[in-house]
Amino acid sequence: MDSPRWLPLESNPEVMTKFVNCLGMRPTWQFGDVYGLDPELLGMVPRPVCAVLLLFPVTDKYEAFKQEEEDKLKGQQQEVSPDVYFIKQTIGNACGTIGLIHAVANNQAHLEFESDSPLKKFIEQTSKMTAADRAAFLEKDESIRVTHESSAQEGQTEAPSLDEKVNLHFIAFVNVGGQLYELGESTTVPSKICSRPCLIVDDNDLNKLFKFICMNLDGRKPFPIVHGKTSEDRFLEDAAEVCKVFMARDPQELRFTIIALSKD
Repeated sequence: MDSPRWLPLESNPEVMTKFVNCLGMRPTWQFGDVYGLDPELLGMVPRPVCAVLLLFPVTDKYEAFKQEEEDKLKGQQQEVSPDVYFIKQTIGNACGTIGLIHAVANNQAHLEFESDSPLKKFIEQTSKMTAADRAAFLEKDESIRVTHESSAQEGQTEAPSLDEKVNLHFIAFVNVGGQLYELGESTTVPSKICSRPCLIVDDNDLNKLFKFICMNLDGRKPFPIVHGKTSEDRFLEDAAEVCKVFMARDPQELRFTIIALSKD
């Protein structure tokens, strides 16, 4: 049986905020662009920040690093908190929604929800499930699917064709129990892309403009990655340091964008 596919969700802070609000998360926290990783630009981001979303290009250098990292982590067990909520992705073109679920599910203590919130209900119903079972449950969740499809029609770009592909990947960073976690999982079905103009950062030029692309790819990291200690006050800066490592791996690449979930 073929895996289901959804239209890709544009990586647009306004669209993402409306998406989670439609699913019953109260607008006390908002998604917003992070325009640079130097202290001045990070200082422009409203605080506190409880999640960071990164989109980055999947290059040969990254693929080699990913394989090396996975082999290393399989040989030395990570200490991953049981409180970390992680979901696999089995739905094509759902990388945006998976990132939003990771951001929200790992920050329920900070966020507020309506009493009938479909997103809160999904998280509660899947809280004791495995990552794979959560993925299967998401495939059957009509409230999230319908909201996703509606949100995918919004934003600054027209919904793309089913056949367009590009190698970019979407991951989330969260603080669980004072540890910085990287969460990212994607599907093995064909990808679609969506784009919008967005300011991008790299170590050489923090104000370059490019056409941002959001998509799904073939399978990526199958488990959470622990990046060390963090705190509520230092979380954005600590996540930014990990983002810099991604950028330094491919210094000629400009296809990076960062979005933060901040208190309004």
